[in-house]
Amino acid sequence: MLQIAGLPRSTFYDHRRRLSRGDTNTDIKEAIRDAFEAANSAYGHRRIRAVLTRQGWRVSKKTVLKLMRELGLQCPVRRRKRYNSFRGEVGEASDNVLHRQFATGSRHTKWATDVTEFNIGGSKVYLSPILDLHDNRVISATAGPSPSVKMVTDGLRIAIDTLNPGEKPLVHSDQGFQYRHTLWRDTLAEAGLTQSMSRKGTCLDNAVMEGFFSHLKEEWFRIQQPGTLDEFHAGLTDYLHWWNTTRIQQRLGYLSPDEYRAQTSATA
Repeated sequence: MLQIAGLPRSTFYDHRRRLSRGDTNTDIKEAIRDAFEAANSAYGHRRIRAVLTRQGWRVSKKTVLKLMRELGLQCPVRRRKRYNSFRGEVGEASDNVLHRQFATGSRHTKWATDVTEFNIGGSKVYLSPILDLHDNRVISATAGPSPSVKMVTDGLRIAIDTLNPGEKPLVHSDQGFQYRHTLWRDTLAEAGLTQSMSRKGTCLDNAVMEGFFSHLKEEWFRIQQPGTLDEFHAGLTDYLHWWNTTRIQQRLGYLSPDEYRAQTSATA
């Protein structure tokens, strides 16, 4: 039969030996599955590889991607649906002081904020977080049934209360009506903080917040699908805690915001 098929005997016996061998990737597949489940299905192959590396495994990204496909493990594809808070030329706009210079060497020097919308059953909920661009840590987050000036300003005041004497970060947002309002602008001025705004219709000027909202919705909201307001607020609290303490980020050298802050504080 081998002669008819034109196959060497060695090829036949090699394939027969392979079929009799067990799966040599059993242990690393289990580690991949555990890491994926621990991240609530939110990590792709790059972050899974980073977790494995921290555990002592030596494996390439291509191998992790291949094994994840064999296991049927796939994080959700991020889809973009953006809440637009611009309501015309209401109030006064500020210059784009940030100029997409998102990196900063120390904490509380550059903050970014925005508002996003969620649909919970027949209700809408709006979220306004403030991120520290040094380590992408969520400094404050307020949520409510309306994207009101009071809601976003309350979050700003909570963030301001975390500052040490002498810390006066630049605060960047889009041109939403909340950030043009005198209450928001006066709160910034009273704390001695600098206001910065994205250019109209240029979402990349606030790309960090766009990215955060995308992760939040794909890694938590669309996976957990909270059906009530209580489930929404409980799940949001858990996710924000996980984001700050545990979720690793490529920009931070695959550290969480807390780990990155501890590392940079130790070397300062």
